[in-house]
Amino acid sequence: MPAHDDADLPAHVRKKRLGAKPLIHETAVVRQSTFGKFCKIGARTTVIETVFGDYSYAVNDAEIVYADIGKFVSIGPLAGINPGNHPMERVSQSHFTYRSWQYFEDASDEAELFDRRRVARVEIGHDAWIGRAAIVLPGRKIGIGSIVGAGAVVTKDVEPYMIVAGNPAVVMRPRFAEPIAERLLRLQWWNWEHRLLRRALEDFRSLSVEAFLEMYEGTEPR
Repeated sequence: MPAHDDADLPAHVRKKRLGAKPLIHETAVVRQSTFGKFCKIGARTTVIETVFGDYSYAVNDAEIVYADIGKFVSIGPLAGINPGNHPMERVSQSHFTYRSWQYFEDASDEAELFDRRRVARVEIGHDAWIGRAAIVLPGRKIGIGSIVGAGAVVTKDVEPYMIVAGNPAVVMRPRFAEPIAERLLRLQWWNWEHRLLRRALEDFRSLSVEAFLEMYEGTEPR
């Protein structure tokens, strides 16, 4: 049987091809969010008021709130994107002071507190990788092509093509030398049409980044 022929497998383990409609696991919670083509959201993941670019995914148990996510972004399990902060400057930082309708029949939630969190959106650039159980704090920008290591806590913006790790996250090293990173940023392969991505698939797999750039620099996205 060919490797891609899974028609005889049980439905819960059957592979599903991605397409124009996002593939969202039945246990995921999604509210007021939009998704590009070829997106996938894993089991028990929460996505709230977030925009996903084409080809991006989040796997199991991630929590993503108030974020703008580019194309081809990979978000690992248990990642926390824009976690909430309690109002620690108050007498009490408890939920009852701002999620008040759950506690009092005659009280409503404190809209201003949630609005304050909404404006501190997280931005994640194209082709970034957010590792397992990493946390990206409110208002941070994660650059194109960067890597956030597993368990990292991002408290500052991350420049394109940098690798950061630790708590708080610090730069470990660049992914590529600066001239290579600049050429990749000019190439903008993440804007290529689907058919061009398919045509270049074997080169994505086998060529060095230098050889890939030499072959495709100047390529139009369409």
